[in-house]
Amino acid sequence: MNYNAKLKEMTTKKNYEGAKAYAMAPELELYTAVVTASLSDTFYEKQDERTDRIAQLIGKVSPEFVARLAVYTRTVMHLRSIPLLLLVELAKVHNGDNLVARAVEKTVLRADEIMELLMCYQWRNPSSDPRKKLGKLSRQIQNGLQRAFNRFDEYQFAKYDRDNLEVKLRDALFLVHPKAKDEQQQALFDKIVNRELEVPYTWETELSALGQQQFDTEELKQAAFREKWEELINSGKLGYMALMRNLRNMLQIGVSPAEMQVVAGRLADAEQVAHSRQLPFRYLAAYRELEKVNSANVAELMNALETAVKHSAANIDGFDENTRVLLACDVSGSMSTPISPRSSVRNYDIGIMLAMLLRNRCKQVVSGIFGNEWKVVNMPSDNILMATRHMESLCNSVGYSTNGYKVIDWLIENNMVIDKVMMFTDMQMWDSTGRYKNFENSWKKYKKMAPHAKLYLFDLVGYGQLPMRLTKPDVYLIAGWSDRVFDVLSSIDKGEDALVAINSIDV
Repeated sequence: MNYNAKLKEMTTKKNYEGAKAYAMAPELELYTAVVTASLSDTFYEKQDERTDRIAQLIGKVSPEFVARLAVYTRTVMHLRSIPLLLLVELAKVHNGDNLVARAVEKTVLRADEIMELLMCYQWRNPSSDPRKKLGKLSRQIQNGLQRAFNRFDEYQFAKYDRDNLEVKLRDALFLVHPKAKDEQQQALFDKIVNRELEVPYTWETELSALGQQQFDTEELKQAAFREKWEELINSGKLGYMALMRNLRNMLQIGVSPAEMQVVAGRLADAEQVAHSRQLPFRYLAAYRELEKVNSANVAELMNALETAVKHSAANIDGFDENTRVLLACDVSGSMSTPISPRSSVRNYDIGIMLAMLLRNRCKQVVSGIFGNEWKVVNMPSDNILMATRHMESLCNSVGYSTNGYKVIDWLIENNMVIDKVMMFTDMQMWDSTGRYKNFENSWKKYKKMAPHAKLYLFDLVGYGQLPMRLTKPDVYLIAGWSDRVFDVLSSIDKGEDALVAINSIDV
């Protein structure tokens, strides 16, 4: 597919603020919509509107692209819900071969994703028969899930055999009808049917069992939970994500300094960081929770999180000591929306976090925030999470509009030549001053002063609109919340575009 030709098909439209914008080609719009989707409301778009737009876009692109995008978002971007939606919607519009089944097999990487895929299918294909949970299951979805069932062992199934799911593991087995590959697996399937799976040793099951016990005093209860947390830490079975999520709980229950040192060591371990595949903002969320705790162990854990984040940024390339970089973070009102109803992380948090990861790798760098105004924020680049928190504390100082053109105009006014201008934004740029200033015009003017400058637009929300055309070889679009967006950045600097990595996925 010639994506360059597709990019030239962009037409002008209005963004949500009424300013001139450009529509994206369907492949590019679908890419930006899914890698920035949490399947919850955004500032300008409700959840159902985003889901319906994704479904419509799937009908406008090739089935092969959708299948590759599903595998890419799961295996490269480490997203979980949105790849399943892509598979469900693809099954509606494509049949006649085993493309969907192959994509399902490569996308479902955890046992619970079998049930999640079926729940997504139920949501998007409601049964007309009130006695049934699902409409007729797609044969290709079924075939792919049959192969997935053959992948997991008893521990993996038992870990996600929960009564609070709309589609339970036992239901999934009856719906999918997997064929056991041997007698041992048939015995495992029989255990699922009879609800006889051995209760797994996980932090959830251990704490749940302890919580059902009766204690004579609150002190005895606290001591029991403290002892259980210490046991879990030393067991080696407490996963990386569970460690980050429970730092505050461990500190508040009074886990010993020796065990907290073990936790800090695991958090800071480069190999475990790489294996955990955490989205960068997860570290920020954990860091914020530590700020709320009064404990002598907090500083050590904060240092461990800083080390972990630096490990995650270690492979970012393209920034030698001679590369001059500007990092501009959109902190306008629309960027203050949380990424999901249960999260305190906002869209601008993600932008600032990604920018600070980059800042840590740059030798010559200017960074700042923009809303009504553009504000340069000078600070050391060594502490990524601390720098992110400092930038966040200044957000209210620049106003709530999206006057992105002021970033470029500032460069012109200061006669500053920059090699790479990087903007982390929702793309809803306009001019709140009423002077009809235009981001695209400001960039054209700047290019006369700095002809070799390149502009990288990091789309963090995915509304499907751009403030300028991408047809020139000096303006690029990147989207997503994962640190893997920097792999895309590296590919772009090697002459590729943002969709090449997706199109190279083997399905």
